[in-house]
Amino acid sequence: MFGSMGQGRRQRAEGRSRPGNSSFCLLLSAFSLLYSLRMPASLATDLRLNPFLHIDGDRIYNPITDKALVPSDPAFASVRAFIDRGVGGERLVEGGWVVRDDVARAYRLKIVSLELMTACNQKCYFCPVSVAPRENEAMPEELFERIVDELTQFRGTLDAVFLQSYNEPTIDRRFVEHCKTLFAADLPVAVLSNATGLTPQKIDALAEAGPLRYICINLSTLDHERYKHDRGEDHVSLVLRNLDYAKDRPLAEEMKIVVLGVGDAQHDADFDAIAKRFAGSRFGVERHVVMDRAGWLDVGLKPPERKRHLAGCDNVGSRPLQHLHITPRGRCVLCCEDYDERYVVGDLTKNTIAEVLEGDEIAKLRRWVYGIEEAPADFICRNCIFARER
Repeated sequence: MFGSMGQGRRQRAEGRSRPGNSSFCLLLSAFSLLYSLRMPASLATDLRLNPFLHIDGDRIYNPITDKALVPSDPAFASVRAFIDRGVGGERLVEGGWVVRDDVARAYRLKIVSLELMTACNQKCYFCPVSVAPRENEAMPEELFERIVDELTQFRGTLDAVFLQSYNEPTIDRRFVEHCKTLFAADLPVAVLSNATGLTPQKIDALAEAGPLRYICINLSTLDHERYKHDRGEDHVSLVLRNLDYAKDRPLAEEMKIVVLGVGDAQHDADFDAIAKRFAGSRFGVERHVVMDRAGWLDVGLKPPERKRHLAGCDNVGSRPLQHLHITPRGRCVLCCEDYDERYVVGDLTKNTIAEVLEGDEIAKLRRWVYGIEEAPADFICRNCIFARER
């Protein structure tokens, strides 16, 4: 999709006229001497701080290794010393805190969003589907089975394979069978749902075949009128019937209900009512404020202004380094906020998962997200509350 910025710079540099050979060599020698005299030894040997680190006052996190340092860790002071004074880099190479080479093709796949069809039976105010519904599409079974087979190579790092993006997975007639296929492949299955299609029969089937690694139900209110206003349909009775059946059954290792709202007094009241109703059950209840989907919607949390100095991603880890988002057509996009699929990093009808995660396109976008290269002014992360800044 996008050309290589680095390649363009090399081509422009090669097209410039150079000084004569002797003058050029003298200039190069002088620069090398100055560099070695002024720079610390660790930098002079091409060691540099890993540009993908998340550096905060009391925590340094490496999303490629999924390791974090806090002040009580001996290595924390060593990394700080390298950042501040450029010393002690050699002993930090093994942990990936300091690097010699480009690591833009490195990754640690932790979470996959595998959207197997686009249909949704609600039009929630906090979702782009309410503004621009998509055409119904479903992933071919052959492609699904190939993706599952390839995902088994990543069992060692995967935390979850979500059957959700902007769809409602439980209304897919193939939902239970798809979960069973993932169970059989020993993959951690996760579901985000409005619970409308999570019938007692499906709950029993999943509990017997699974359980799921994780299930999260988004529920904004118990009030019928406001539920219909917020979501386009009054599904409260149906949802509560399903959740009452699920609440004391081993459907998933971790079971949550997320109460979505805009952070006002009504949101607080809805949270209290839902938490009270499901107290003592397997469901933990959390309160979450909705966000504007990186500028797509005019609702909820949003940055006060466009972000100028990008320095990474804090959206449930690092999207470009730890996540893979797959559409029903097999296209891989950068992020869950990319509803329009502007940032396509690969096509699983043509490439393998490993080829996508190590490819030119995602490597370039990683450099944009982390400010290693300057991203375009309209780049999606500049409008995202989860984007880190320098």
